[in-house]
Amino acid sequence: MKTKKQIVFPQHQKVLEQLGENIKLARKRRKLTTIQVAERAGIARNTLYLLEKGSSSVSIGALFNVLRVLNLHDDLLKMAADDELGRKLQDLDLLK
Repeated sequence: MKTKKQIVFPQHQKVLEQLGENIKLARKRRKLTTIQVAERAGIARNTLYLLEKGSSSVSIGALFNVLRVLNLHDDLLKMAADDELGRKLQDLDLLK
C-alpha cells in the first residue's frame, strides 16, 4: 500500500520544527548521541534526524519510541487532553 505524503501548511510546520528542536535539546541534555537514541528507539539515524528537523513524514511510532528513550513518552498523553473547543461545542449542544 502506497502512503500519501502529508501536507503541512507553512504556518503549522513551525509547530513540528519546535517539537523537533525540543526533542533534540532533550537528547543533548541527556548527553546522548543520535546513534545511541536511534539504536535504542529501533529506528534509523536518518529518521531521528528527520524528526529533529520537524519532518511530517516521521511515523507516530518512531516519535513515541524516541520519547520513550528520552523518558518523555508520558508527554504524549498530554496531547489533546484539554479539548476546550470540544467542551464549548458540547455545552452549546446541551443548551438546545
